[in-house]
Amino acid sequence: MNAAIRGVVRAALGRGVEVKGFYHGYQGIVDNEIIPLESITVGGIISRGGTILRTARSKSFMEAEGRKKALRNLTENGIEGLIIIGGDGSLTGARKMHEEFGFPVMGVPGSIDNDISGTDMCIGFDTAVNVALEAIDRVRDTAYSHERVFVIEVMGRHNGFIALEAGLAGGAEAVIIPEVPYSLLQICDSLRNMYDRGKRSSIIVVAEGAARASDIKEFISRTTGYEARYLVLGHMQRGGSPTAFDRVLGVRLGAFAANRLLSGFSGEMVGVDGTKLVSHPLTYVLSTQRTVDPEKLLLVDVMAK
Repeated sequence: MNAAIRGVVRAALGRGVEVKGFYHGYQGIVDNEIIPLESITVGGIISRGGTILRTARSKSFMEAEGRKKALRNLTENGIEGLIIIGGDGSLTGARKMHEEFGFPVMGVPGSIDNDISGTDMCIGFDTAVNVALEAIDRVRDTAYSHERVFVIEVMGRHNGFIALEAGLAGGAEAVIIPEVPYSLLQICDSLRNMYDRGKRSSIIVVAEGAARASDIKEFISRTTGYEARYLVLGHMQRGGSPTAFDRVLGVRLGAFAANRLLSGFSGEMVGVDGTKLVSHPLTYVLSTQRTVDPEKLLLVDVMAK
Protein backbone atom coordinates (compact mmCIF):
# COMPACT_ATOMS: atom_id res chain seq x y z
CA MET A 1 0.00 0.00 0.00
CA ASN A 2 2.95 2.34 0.55
CA ALA A 3 3.70 2.25 -3.17
CA ALA A 4 0.11 3.35 -3.84
CA ILE A 5 0.36 6.15 -1.27
CA ARG A 6 3.53 7.30 -2.99
CA GLY A 7 1.79 7.22 -6.37
CA VAL A 8 -1.15 9.26 -5.09
CA VAL A 9 0.96 11.89 -3.35
CA ARG A 10 3.45 12.57 -6.10
CA ALA A 11 0.88 12.48 -8.92
CA ALA A 12 -1.31 14.98 -7.05
CA LEU A 13 1.59 17.24 -6.10
CA GLY A 14 2.64 17.21 -9.73
CA ARG A 15 -0.70 18.81 -10.54
CA GLY A 16 -0.31 21.45 -7.85
CA VAL A 17 -2.72 19.84 -5.39
CA GLU A 18 -2.13 19.70 -1.63
CA VAL A 19 -2.31 16.20 -0.15
CA LYS A 20 -3.12 15.09 3.37
CA GLY A 21 -3.44 11.67 4.94
CA PHE A 22 -5.34 10.15 7.83
CA TYR A 23 -3.87 7.65 10.24
CA HIS A 24 -5.87 4.50 11.04
CA GLY A 25 -8.24 4.54 8.07
CA TYR A 26 -11.83 5.66 8.62
CA GLN A 27 -11.34 5.79 12.38
CA GLY A 28 -8.62 8.35 11.79
CA ILE A 29 -11.04 10.51 9.80
CA VAL A 30 -13.58 10.28 12.63
CA ASP A 31 -10.89 11.16 15.18
CA ASN A 32 -9.33 13.78 12.88
CA GLU A 33 -5.84 12.18 12.85
CA ILE A 34 -4.69 14.19 9.86
CA ILE A 35 -1.14 14.80 8.62
CA PRO A 36 0.31 16.61 5.59
CA LEU A 37 1.79 14.37 2.90
CA GLU A 38 4.70 15.92 1.03
CA SER A 39 7.07 14.45 -1.52
CA ILE A 40 9.66 13.89 1.20
CA THR A 41 7.06 12.12 3.36
CA VAL A 42 6.73 9.30 0.84
CA GLY A 43 10.44 9.12 -0.01
CA GLY A 44 11.91 5.66 0.56
CA ILE A 45 8.60 3.97 1.46
CA ILE A 46 8.17 2.02 -1.78
CA SER A 47 10.20 -0.90 -0.43
CA ARG A 48 8.31 -1.13 2.84
CA GLY A 49 5.40 -3.49 3.40
CA GLY A 50 2.12 -2.46 5.00
CA THR A 51 1.21 1.22 5.19
CA ILE A 52 2.88 4.24 6.80
CA LEU A 53 -0.61 5.54 7.57
CA ARG A 54 -1.42 2.38 9.53
CA THR A 55 -4.91 0.94 9.55
CA ALA A 56 -7.73 0.02 11.93
CA ARG A 57 -11.29 -1.20 11.94
CA SER A 58 -13.83 1.49 12.77
CA LYS A 59 -17.10 0.62 14.46
CA SER A 60 -18.05 4.28 14.70
CA PHE A 61 -17.73 4.79 10.94
CA MET A 62 -20.18 1.94 10.41
CA GLU A 63 -22.84 4.09 12.07
CA ALA A 64 -24.48 7.03 10.30
CA GLU A 65 -23.44 9.45 13.03
CA GLY A 66 -19.83 8.39 12.70
CA ARG A 67 -19.88 9.01 8.96
CA LYS A 68 -21.42 12.45 9.52
CA LYS A 69 -18.60 13.28 11.93
CA ALA A 70 -16.08 12.07 9.35
CA LEU A 71 -17.69 14.35 6.75
CA ARG A 72 -17.46 17.34 9.09
CA ASN A 73 -13.77 16.69 9.67
CA LEU A 74 -13.11 16.35 5.95
CA THR A 75 -14.93 19.59 5.24
CA GLU A 76 -13.28 21.53 8.06
CA ASN A 77 -9.86 20.39 6.86
CA GLY A 78 -10.59 21.53 3.33
CA ILE A 79 -10.47 18.00 1.91
CA GLU A 80 -12.14 17.96 -1.49
CA GLY A 81 -11.62 14.33 -2.45
CA LEU A 82 -10.74 11.06 -0.76
CA ILE A 83 -8.72 8.10 -2.06
CA ILE A 84 -9.24 4.84 -0.17
CA ILE A 85 -6.88 1.87 -0.43
CA GLY A 86 -8.20 -1.45 0.79
CA GLY A 87 -10.55 -4.36 0.40
CA ASP A 88 -14.29 -4.95 0.51
CA GLY A 89 -14.88 -3.13 3.82
CA SER A 90 -12.84 -0.10 2.85
CA LEU A 91 -14.50 0.17 -0.54
CA THR A 92 -17.94 -0.18 1.04
CA GLY A 93 -17.14 2.81 3.26
CA ALA A 94 -16.09 4.77 0.19
CA ARG A 95 -19.35 3.95 -1.55
CA LYS A 96 -21.33 5.14 1.48
CA MET A 97 -19.50 8.48 1.54
CA HIS A 98 -20.22 8.88 -2.16
CA GLU A 99 -23.87 7.83 -2.04
CA GLU A 100 -24.89 9.46 1.25
CA PHE A 101 -23.06 12.77 0.93
CA GLY A 102 -21.97 12.99 -2.69
CA PHE A 103 -18.38 13.26 -1.45
CA PRO A 104 -15.81 12.63 -4.22
CA VAL A 105 -14.08 9.28 -3.63
CA MET A 106 -11.85 6.92 -5.57
CA GLY A 107 -10.98 3.37 -4.49
CA VAL A 108 -7.72 1.47 -4.94
CA PRO A 109 -7.83 -2.35 -4.52
CA GLY A 110 -5.55 -3.57 -1.75
CA SER A 111 -6.07 -7.19 -0.71
CA ILE A 112 -3.67 -10.13 -0.55
CA ASP A 113 -6.70 -12.38 -1.18
CA ASN A 114 -7.11 -10.88 -4.69
CA ASP A 115 -10.87 -11.25 -4.28
CA ILE A 116 -11.98 -7.81 -5.49
CA SER A 117 -13.88 -7.58 -8.76
CA GLY A 118 -13.01 -5.02 -11.39
CA THR A 119 -9.28 -5.74 -11.42
CA ASP A 120 -7.09 -8.65 -12.43
CA MET A 121 -4.70 -8.00 -9.55
CA CYS A 122 -4.95 -6.40 -6.13
CA ILE A 123 -2.04 -4.74 -4.38
CA GLY A 124 -0.33 -7.27 -2.09
CA PHE A 125 -1.43 -10.46 -3.81
CA ASP A 126 1.78 -11.07 -5.75
CA THR A 127 3.89 -10.50 -2.63
CA ALA A 128 1.76 -12.88 -0.55
CA VAL A 129 1.97 -15.55 -3.25
CA ASN A 130 5.75 -15.25 -3.43
CA VAL A 131 6.08 -15.51 0.35
CA ALA A 132 4.00 -18.70 0.24
CA LEU A 133 5.99 -19.98 -2.73
CA GLU A 134 9.30 -19.48 -0.94
CA ALA A 135 7.95 -21.51 1.99
CA ILE A 136 6.80 -24.27 -0.37
CA ASP A 137 10.22 -24.40 -2.05
CA ARG A 138 12.00 -24.62 1.28
CA VAL A 139 9.66 -27.27 2.66
CA ARG A 140 10.01 -29.26 -0.57
CA ASP A 141 13.69 -29.82 0.22
CA THR A 142 12.84 -31.17 3.66
CA ALA A 143 9.96 -33.29 2.34
CA TYR A 144 12.22 -34.86 -0.28
CA SER A 145 15.11 -35.49 2.09
CA HIS A 146 12.95 -37.10 4.78
CA GLU A 147 10.38 -38.69 2.41
CA ARG A 148 7.40 -36.96 3.99
CA VAL A 149 4.05 -35.47 3.07
CA PHE A 150 3.81 -31.81 4.01
CA VAL A 151 0.53 -29.89 4.34
CA ILE A 152 1.04 -26.13 4.05
CA GLU A 153 -1.77 -23.79 5.14
CA VAL A 154 -1.91 -20.36 3.50
CA MET A 155 -4.26 -17.44 4.01
CA GLY A 156 -7.62 -17.33 2.26
CA ARG A 157 -10.64 -17.44 4.55
CA HIS A 158 -13.25 -17.28 1.81
CA ASN A 159 -11.29 -18.01 -1.35
CA GLY A 160 -8.32 -19.93 -2.65
CA PHE A 161 -6.50 -17.46 -4.87
CA ILE A 162 -3.24 -17.57 -2.88
CA ALA A 163 -3.38 -21.34 -2.40
CA LEU A 164 -4.05 -22.01 -6.07
CA GLU A 165 -1.42 -19.64 -7.45
CA ALA A 166 1.30 -20.66 -4.98
CA GLY A 167 0.41 -24.33 -5.25
CA LEU A 168 0.58 -24.33 -9.05
CA ALA A 169 3.85 -22.36 -9.07
CA GLY A 170 5.35 -24.60 -6.38
CA GLY A 171 4.43 -27.88 -8.04
CA ALA A 172 2.07 -28.96 -5.25
CA GLU A 173 0.59 -32.44 -5.57
CA ALA A 174 -2.80 -31.16 -4.37
CA VAL A 175 -4.47 -27.81 -3.64
CA ILE A 176 -7.52 -27.49 -1.38
CA ILE A 177 -9.64 -24.34 -1.59
CA PRO A 178 -13.01 -23.27 -0.11
CA GLU A 179 -14.72 -22.84 -3.48
CA VAL A 180 -14.36 -26.43 -4.68
CA PRO A 181 -15.49 -29.61 -2.85
CA TYR A 182 -12.69 -32.04 -2.13
CA SER A 183 -12.22 -35.59 -0.91
CA LEU A 184 -9.40 -36.44 1.45
CA LEU A 185 -9.87 -40.10 0.56
CA GLN A 186 -9.22 -39.28 -3.09
CA ILE A 187 -6.15 -37.28 -2.12
CA CYS A 188 -4.89 -40.24 -0.11
CA ASP A 189 -5.48 -42.53 -3.10
CA SER A 190 -3.47 -40.14 -5.26
CA LEU A 191 -0.64 -40.14 -2.71
CA ARG A 192 -0.59 -43.96 -2.78
CA ASN A 193 -0.47 -43.97 -6.58
CA MET A 194 2.43 -41.53 -6.50
CA TYR A 195 4.18 -43.71 -3.94
CA ASP A 196 3.71 -46.78 -6.14
CA ARG A 197 5.37 -44.84 -8.98
CA GLY A 198 8.37 -44.16 -6.75
CA LYS A 199 7.48 -40.72 -5.46
CA ARG A 200 8.34 -40.51 -1.77
CA SER A 201 7.43 -36.89 -0.93
CA SER A 202 4.47 -34.63 -1.60
CA ILE A 203 3.23 -31.12 -0.88
CA ILE A 204 -0.41 -30.27 -0.26
CA VAL A 205 -1.41 -26.60 -0.12
CA VAL A 206 -4.65 -25.68 1.66
CA ALA A 207 -6.42 -22.34 2.05
CA GLU A 208 -7.29 -21.63 5.68
CA GLY A 209 -11.00 -21.33 4.86
CA ALA A 210 -11.16 -24.83 3.39
CA ALA A 211 -9.70 -26.89 6.24
CA ARG A 212 -7.07 -26.90 8.96
CA ALA A 213 -3.68 -28.17 7.91
CA SER A 214 -3.34 -30.07 11.20
CA ASP A 215 -6.57 -31.98 10.56
CA ILE A 216 -5.52 -32.90 7.02
CA LYS A 217 -2.11 -34.04 8.25
CA GLU A 218 -3.73 -36.30 10.87
CA PHE A 219 -6.13 -37.80 8.32
CA ILE A 220 -3.35 -38.55 5.84
CA SER A 221 -1.13 -40.11 8.51
CA ARG A 222 -3.97 -42.22 9.83
CA THR A 223 -5.26 -43.31 6.42
CA THR A 224 -2.02 -43.94 4.52
CA GLY A 225 0.51 -44.58 7.24
CA TYR A 226 2.87 -42.09 5.58
CA GLU A 227 4.89 -39.73 7.71
CA ALA A 228 3.26 -36.29 7.44
CA ARG A 229 3.92 -32.81 8.81
CA TYR A 230 2.08 -29.51 8.58
CA LEU A 231 2.99 -25.83 8.47
CA VAL A 232 0.74 -22.78 8.97
CA LEU A 233 2.19 -19.66 7.33
CA GLY A 234 -0.30 -17.24 8.91
CA HIS A 235 0.30 -13.50 8.95
CA MET A 236 3.89 -13.70 7.72
CA GLN A 237 2.26 -13.53 4.27
CA ARG A 238 1.11 -9.97 5.01
CA GLY A 239 4.49 -8.47 5.71
CA GLY A 240 7.92 -8.09 4.22
CA SER A 241 9.35 -6.20 1.30
CA PRO A 242 6.86 -6.10 -1.61
CA THR A 243 7.72 -7.67 -4.95
CA ALA A 244 8.67 -5.54 -7.95
CA PHE A 245 5.28 -6.34 -9.46
CA ASP A 246 3.40 -5.05 -6.41
CA ARG A 247 5.53 -1.90 -6.23
CA VAL A 248 4.85 -1.02 -9.85
CA LEU A 249 1.18 -1.94 -9.51
CA GLY A 250 0.79 0.23 -6.42
CA VAL A 251 2.46 3.25 -7.99
CA ARG A 252 0.42 2.92 -11.21
CA LEU A 253 -2.91 2.50 -9.43
CA GLY A 254 -2.19 5.27 -6.92
CA ALA A 255 -1.22 7.79 -9.59
CA PHE A 256 -4.14 6.75 -11.79
CA ALA A 257 -6.58 7.14 -8.89
CA ALA A 258 -5.28 10.63 -8.10
CA ASN A 259 -5.44 11.78 -11.70
CA ARG A 260 -8.88 10.34 -12.23
CA LEU A 261 -10.26 11.95 -9.08
CA LEU A 262 -8.72 15.29 -10.03
CA SER A 263 -10.31 14.97 -13.46
CA GLY A 264 -13.78 14.97 -11.91
CA PHE A 265 -14.57 11.26 -11.66
CA SER A 266 -15.97 9.80 -8.43
CA GLY A 267 -17.57 6.73 -6.91
CA GLU A 268 -15.16 4.42 -8.73
CA MET A 269 -12.37 1.94 -8.10
CA VAL A 270 -9.30 1.79 -10.31
CA GLY A 271 -7.80 -1.50 -11.41
CA VAL A 272 -5.93 -3.35 -14.13
CA ASP A 273 -7.26 -5.38 -17.03
CA GLY A 274 -4.20 -7.20 -18.33
CA THR A 275 -1.68 -4.37 -18.56
CA LYS A 276 -4.30 -1.67 -19.10
CA LEU A 277 -5.46 0.67 -16.32
CA VAL A 278 -9.25 0.67 -15.92
CA SER A 279 -11.89 2.09 -13.60
CA HIS A 280 -15.28 0.72 -12.55
CA PRO A 281 -18.17 2.06 -10.45
CA LEU A 282 -17.99 0.96 -6.82
CA THR A 283 -21.56 -0.33 -7.12
CA TYR A 284 -20.39 -2.80 -9.77
CA VAL A 285 -17.24 -3.78 -7.87
CA LEU A 286 -19.10 -4.47 -4.64
CA SER A 287 -21.99 -6.36 -6.25
CA THR A 288 -19.85 -8.71 -8.35
CA GLN A 289 -18.05 -11.77 -7.01
CA ARG A 290 -14.59 -12.65 -8.25
CA THR A 291 -14.05 -16.40 -8.71
CA VAL A 292 -10.98 -18.60 -9.11
CA ASP A 293 -10.08 -20.05 -12.50
CA PRO A 294 -11.17 -23.74 -12.37
CA GLU A 295 -8.74 -24.60 -15.17
CA LYS A 296 -5.82 -23.79 -12.87
CA LEU A 297 -7.09 -26.31 -10.33
CA LEU A 298 -7.38 -28.95 -13.05
CA LEU A 299 -3.85 -28.11 -14.12
CA VAL A 300 -2.58 -28.82 -10.60
CA ASP A 301 -3.97 -32.36 -10.90
CA VAL A 302 -2.49 -32.85 -14.37
CA MET A 303 0.94 -31.66 -13.26
CA ALA A 304 0.86 -33.99 -10.23
CA LYS A 305 0.43 -37.12 -12.36
